[in-house]
Amino acid sequence: MRLGELLVGLDRAYPPERAESWDTGIGLTCGDPESVVDSVLLAVDANAATVAEAVDLGVDLLLTHHPLLFRPVQSVAADRPKGALIHRLITAGVAHVAAHTNADVAVDGVNDALARALELTELRPLRPTDTPGVGLGRVGVLGEPLRLAAFAELVAARLPATVGGVRAAGDPDRTVRTVAVCGGAGDSELGRASDVGADVVVTSDLRHHAVDEHLATPGAAAVVEVAHWAGEWPWLAHAARLIQAIGAGTVVTTVSTRRTDPWTVHAASRSLPPPGP
Repeated sequence: MRLGELLVGLDRAYPPERAESWDTGIGLTCGDPESVVDSVLLAVDANAATVAEAVDLGVDLLLTHHPLLFRPVQSVAADRPKGALIHRLITAGVAHVAAHTNADVAVDGVNDALARALELTELRPLRPTDTPGVGLGRVGVLGEPLRLAAFAELVAARLPATVGGVRAAGDPDRTVRTVAVCGGAGDSELGRASDVGADVVVTSDLRHHAVDEHLATPGAAAVVEVAHWAGEWPWLAHAARLIQAIGAGTVVTTVSTRRTDPWTVHAASRSLPPPGP
């Protein structure tokens, strides 16, 4: 199928107008809409590793969650980091498309995929828009209640492994049944998770003070932090199925399993002082 036809289908599933106002670089970064797409590689990040994988596989399109040109750049010369990636893609005939916050809020988008990876049911948006089923984050329920410590183990088992693993904040014995998830950096949604009655919120990129102040509020949801890459990776399989449906089975899709989480070393603490009151 033509790249332009695939873009129409992707925009229908992940409308660009639903992206956050600060989001840049979504949609087509490079590539000819008239070109033919027979194969697609899907990845969370557009970086040297995934671009090399796309070129090595000989695919026609690299679809990523994170934009390649997210922050403004003044040059895409081949001797600049971003320019080198774009030149390599164009030289190899590989187009690039990003679906970022428009895929976060969409039905069957990033947050639905994360919630389903954790086997949550009765899903609803954490912060809904005026469109049914659309909104930031998701809230759902576990099949049976778990202690927070056991829930953290479940999260670690359900998401791809990273060096940093999974960590939780809150009473390890707290009962968890209602779960909020927010793929990517979600510290802005901690309070919202408590407001909707979640026992725990699963998200990424949390700061010390944000978590400490959140937990100081009586009844606040516990917090489970996962690697940014790991929390968004489950969406790739959903997006792959969407592409196959748009292409009526004519497009071959490959989900990248290369870990592009940037952390490479984890040194476990040998001793800990007692927790605070």
